[in-house]
Amino acid sequence: MKSSIISKLKALQKHHEEMEVLLGDPKIIADQERFCTLSKEYAQLTDITNCFQRWRQVQEDIHAAENFLQDPEVINMAQEELKVSRINQEQLERQLQMMLLPKDPDDERGCFIEVRAGTGGDEAALFAGDLFRMYSRFAETKRWTVEIVSVSDGEHGGYKEIIAKVSHEGAYGQLKFESGGHRVQRVPETESQGRIHTSACTVAVMPEIPESELPEIKASDLRIDTFRSSGAGGQHVNTTDSAIRITYLPTGLVVECQDERSQHKNKARAMEVLVARLRVAEIQRRQQEESYMRRNLLGSGDRSDRIRTYNFPQGRVTDHRIGLTLYRLEEIIEGKLYMLIQPIMQEYQADQLASLSKMP
Repeated sequence: MKSSIISKLKALQKHHEEMEVLLGDPKIIADQERFCTLSKEYAQLTDITNCFQRWRQVQEDIHAAENFLQDPEVINMAQEELKVSRINQEQLERQLQMMLLPKDPDDERGCFIEVRAGTGGDEAALFAGDLFRMYSRFAETKRWTVEIVSVSDGEHGGYKEIIAKVSHEGAYGQLKFESGGHRVQRVPETESQGRIHTSACTVAVMPEIPESELPEIKASDLRIDTFRSSGAGGQHVNTTDSAIRITYLPTGLVVECQDERSQHKNKARAMEVLVARLRVAEIQRRQQEESYMRRNLLGSGDRSDRIRTYNFPQGRVTDHRIGLTLYRLEEIIEGKLYMLIQPIMQEYQADQLASLSKMP
């Protein structure tokens, strides 16, 4: 293991010891919010510290076994001990490297999913409906709660645009790789000659931002309009101006919410989506400036950023970022999205490990 990594682990071990002292301080205990934050960090550091201590013990075992290799009476036992210790060393080093990978604090949060029909007219809207159904089915298998924030129905089914909130810790970490352009190749029901059409949708996954972390947005930067909901929802929804449209003037970004009966609730939900979009835009700007990943597997949500193709005649799904092709389209569309998510997450971790190994 590189000396730079060992130095980092020693520093984390020292920090772990310092935090143990802090958590015994009556002033810290009295401040419940800070105590909970420090306790969570302490628990995370405990895992990596314990693993590092086991690695150091294995280093001592290897050193002792190498010394016994000079003794003909115990050489066989020493060789076996050395073999086992080196296997343990390799496993522990991989664990430590995984633990040292930078963690995205947003991964533990819920998220917003925005699916928008792109090129392809009615067929694109129908495909947007299929994609949203896929995400909803996947959420059901995880027992996640999905709430519709805003919806614009397609003229012949599906959606022109739909935004939903997934309220579950860790949802963003699993769905964030879905952002980008999704292309479908299939024969539309309206096509009499059986010709394959290509349509596209855009998916954007945005982390849910806790109220305590919401950035301050000037009222002068917002234009808030009310209008009558055009969607289903009963007499009250359709006859009152409860729907909200917020325009963020500095960028022209527009967010609408019409799902709630209350104008106040719609405004609060629309602000949540607005903040999430602004945060994603800022993160993407920093990534472009820093270029800290060898390959950016996190899609931008841009229409030109094609990440996946769904070919119905061949029953094939291809993720273009990692070159993965699966002939299990029907199962994936029915919600078995883990077939794609797990390989992408593994590839992402491999890229991070490659970056870690290049440390001086």
